[in-house]
Amino acid sequence: MSTLSRRSILFTFLLLNLLGWALVHPVQAQTESPKVLVLTADGAVSSAMSGYLERGIRYAQGHGMELIIFQLNTPGGSIDITNRMVQIMRGSPIPIVVYVSPRGAMAGSAGTVVTLAGHAAAMAPETAIGAASPVGPQGEDVGVTMERKTKEILKAIVRSLAERRGSKAVALAEQTIEEAKAVSATEALEIGLVDFIAEDVDDLLRQLDGFIIQISNTEVTLHTTNAAVIYLPNNLVEQVLFLMTNPNVVFLLLTIGVQAVLIELSSPGGWVAGFIGVVCLALAGYGLGLLPVNWFGLIFIATAFVLFFLDIKAPTHGALTTAGIGSFIAGALILFNSTEAPSFQKVSPPLVIGTALVTAATFAIAVGFAIRAQRSPIRTGHEALVGRTGTVRVALSPRGQVQMGGEMWSAEVLEGAEPIPAGTRVEVVAVDGIHLKVKPK
Repeated sequence: MSTLSRRSILFTFLLLNLLGWALVHPVQAQTESPKVLVLTADGAVSSAMSGYLERGIRYAQGHGMELIIFQLNTPGGSIDITNRMVQIMRGSPIPIVVYVSPRGAMAGSAGTVVTLAGHAAAMAPETAIGAASPVGPQGEDVGVTMERKTKEILKAIVRSLAERRGSKAVALAEQTIEEAKAVSATEALEIGLVDFIAEDVDDLLRQLDGFIIQISNTEVTLHTTNAAVIYLPNNLVEQVLFLMTNPNVVFLLLTIGVQAVLIELSSPGGWVAGFIGVVCLALAGYGLGLLPVNWFGLIFIATAFVLFFLDIKAPTHGALTTAGIGSFIAGALILFNSTEAPSFQKVSPPLVIGTALVTAATFAIAVGFAIRAQRSPIRTGHEALVGRTGTVRVALSPRGQVQMGGEMWSAEVLEGAEPIPAGTRVEVVAVDGIHLKVKPK
């Protein structure tokens, strides 16, 4: 075969390979399914939620995600953290759709601003959005001047976020702050405050296909047909921090923490109860800093534990414990119940009653021990040994040795009694100097 022929064959082979790669590669690119990341945030707007959002964006960038769906259910939270989340979302290179879900969820207070910060917004049926008037850290009204300043800042933020949605949406967004107005998903869609009402994530993806959003003055068309949905769960630290925004969890931590500290104070010398109490109170303090707390509730709960403690130190046969139970239940029921707090941010009544009964039973047992200790005769010295039991280590015939606890005692049988072999359990009936008189148990 000539050199020319070999070169022709080689050239033809390379050409066919290049042509095949060119034909196959576009098909692979077109059939590759887009990937969508779903983040689930349920609880108060907090540093844990902000960190979770940032981690989600980094994950989406590193794994070539087409879209991020931020599934939200929140009663609100810190204004500073809300502003931080708005900056994170508006600066994201990947489109973010905020989805208020599941049914019965809400984007309350700061959640309204977070929802508007998304590149698109959706709500599940039977959800709500709004009531974004600023309140103090414990749900109380703020001063007139501070309220006006905060409202004007928030209104400016929501105007800039909602202006692409039209004048009606801007007006409604301002009303959620100025008048604490809240609307349903249907009302929000009619006015244009949100873009979709979707039954679930799959329904939302069907509606998002072909939807045009704007990122940094650039229009982007979403392609979500046959998208591969990936859920990013919370890591351990985020799970713990999110738990601290649950009123029931905070209430239990507060109750356990106070009880453990009181146990440590009433019986000092150990460290386990004190350590558990400090850890529980620290975690409860974090949660109390995030949730709108009614301070009257804390006062009632503190009063209840003072009454329990006094009933141990100066037993009143349960009178103070009974009063403490009433104070404890009243305080727990109003702990997270303020006029500014969302209705579901309350402690469960069955949990309150159950915890009150367990707490009362614990202190009742302690009171019982205290009463018995007061009624028992005072015993000191060797007389206190009478009635105690031990084990014979050296046979008593008639004298030998008896072990009581960790001590060895010289002992003898009663006059005229039979010898007692080693290993027998005996009871002290009298003390003669440093010698014990015993009989078989």
